[in-house]
Amino acid sequence: MTEKKTEKKAASKKPLTKSEIQANLAAATGLTKKQVSSVLDALAAEINKSVGPKAAGAFVLPGLLKIEKKKVPAKPARKNVPDPFHPGTFKDYPAKPASCKIKIRPLKGLKDAAAK
Repeated sequence: MTEKKTEKKAASKKPLTKSEIQANLAAATGLTKKQVSSVLDALAAEINKSVGPKAAGAFVLPGLLKIEKKKVPAKPARKNVPDPFHPGTFKDYPAKPASCKIKIRPLKGLKDAAAK
């Protein structure tokens, strides 16, 4: 009977909410929830500055993750391209403007924690 209960608990795990994260960090560090909230807000602002338009384009949280900004060049319009899904027909593709994408890579510490 207890095995079924533990299976249900393991299956119903959900990601932590913002308030749960703040409470856990406050308990672990001895700070108040307001102080933890201000630290998280400062971290978010620092990440935004690091990947902003006039920034280095990368932010590293040591041992956990690396956030990188990648510039994707514009793609020109293409006309009369063979349609792979309907042989014998041709398709026109519109142009795509240049854009920026954000890539988040896990570092060794996070990979090791996930493997356990």
